[in-house]
Amino acid sequence: MGGESTTRTAPRSGGASKGPAGGRIGQRLSGLAVALGIVLFIGGFAWGAVVYRPYTVPTSSMTPTIDAGDRVLAQRIDGSEVRRGDVVVFRDKTWVTNAAVVKRVVAVGGDTVSCCTNGKLTVNGKQIDEPYLPKGSLAEITNIPTVKVPEGRLFLLGDERQGSLDSSAHLTDAASGTVSRNAVSARVDAVVWPMNGMLKRPSGWETLGSLSQPGPLRLMVGAVIAGAVLVLGGAAYGPIAGLVGRRGRSRTEPAGAR
Repeated sequence: MGGESTTRTAPRSGGASKGPAGGRIGQRLSGLAVALGIVLFIGGFAWGAVVYRPYTVPTSSMTPTIDAGDRVLAQRIDGSEVRRGDVVVFRDKTWVTNAAVVKRVVAVGGDTVSCCTNGKLTVNGKQIDEPYLPKGSLAEITNIPTVKVPEGRLFLLGDERQGSLDSSAHLTDAASGTVSRNAVSARVDAVVWPMNGMLKRPSGWETLGSLSQPGPLRLMVGAVIAGAVLVLGGAAYGPIAGLVGRRGRSRTEPAGAR
């Protein structure tokens, strides 16, 4: 026993393996990415729920911009924010009892509107280009005598002018077919089903003044997508790092140690 020598091999890592510092940093960063991703993902949906309301459009009076049965997202706004060219959601009991109506604003308080000159809608003496009308159609299918829109009210038409129950169908009303600004509750930003995306800006109205700015829908969608990417990427870090680490160790270990 006295001549017998004992060889002891010290643990390679001094005991329990704690992993490289880079691995610990990576785990912290992946946890941070997951936490941030959850905030962005849930926050994007919560933001959207506060700012937007979904509607299903039951008729084809806004074709081809919005077809019957399409699901739209409309930003909650005050009537004072409405601009010419906006597609808005409103309620007026003289039009339809207890039902939301979707139409396009073609004139606001103080405007003079008529139809038509050379097949185009005329507002304040200016002919309006309306590329959103059905292809091959003319605005002149709606015969509108000269109407002076009272202050605080709006004149609205459907993009499918033929047969649309809009201001042109209510000209004999006391308000000459106009609707109070206060009746407007939202402005349509996008068609989400089918996924036709954001409505095109009605550039033909720029000659009469500024247009409404798009709502924050793109930012909300971006936040949701970024959040999902961060959550998935952060959650995938652990399994991927573990797999890479095992492969690295298997390549560096001596053959006899396997």
